Amino acid sequence: MHLGLVGYGNIGAALLALLTPQDAARVTLLVRPGRAVDAPGVDTVETVEDLIAARPDLLVECAGHEAVRDVAVPALEAGIDVVLVSVGALSDAGLEDAVRQAAEKGGARVILPPGAIGGMDLLAAAAAAGDLEVTYTGTKPPAAWRGTPAEDKLDLDALSEAAVIYAGTAREVAQAFPKNANVAATLGLAGAGLDATRAELVADPAADGNRHAYHVRSALGSFEVRIDNKASAGNAKTSAATIYSALREIRNRKGPMVI
Repeated sequence: MHLGLVGYGNIGAALLALLTPQDAARVTLLVRPGRAVDAPGVDTVETVEDLIAARPDLLVECAGHEAVRDVAVPALEAGIDVVLVSVGALSDAGLEDAVRQAAEKGGARVILPPGAIGGMDLLAAAAAAGDLEVTYTGTKPPAAWRGTPAEDKLDLDALSEAAVIYAGTAREVAQAFPKNANVAATLGLAGAGLDATRAELVADPAADGNRHAYHVRSALGSFEVRIDNKASAGNAKTSAATIYSALREIRNRKGPMVI
């Protein structure tokens, strides 16, 4: 398989390091002009046009919300399937519509990986049954909230107990905290919808990783999921599971049996 990869930040570099020749015989990586890349055997390009011209079989976006609009949309229009790691970008209703239209125009598919959360299969089934209520709480250590609007609300260095940073709908949370709330957006899209899913973000000095917990009540019954993830080595905002979730989507593309 020829894999296209967008972004060489924390997620992109870690994912690239995990890939084997069995996963992708060829990799084309889109980076910003002048970006140094330490990836022998990988083809690098600096424009969206060159990436699309390379015709990868599958494209994995892991470069943030702007890349969804600037790269994923034209790739979908060109008929290339795209795995969107930056699911929170779809909290922008206009961008979500553009992504859907691009996929339809190109006859391609948009794949939304579960990332740092689990249970999306059951949540989606519950959504199909209807009468759904979903509430989510995302808890991370204070360091994971640096460089976000949380710094305007709390003294992160002085926290001695857990504090709520933001509460609202999944759409509101994903828009306010684009680097921290992909999970809220994923839950909203898989379940009751971005505007019907309630979400809360918490800074907790006692947290030693990233905790994602949600409760579901539906016509099928009720269930709760809590996952305590280790943060990725290069970015406290990102759970390590996010990287492996993207890897799983790549391997599912080729595997003879898919779960």
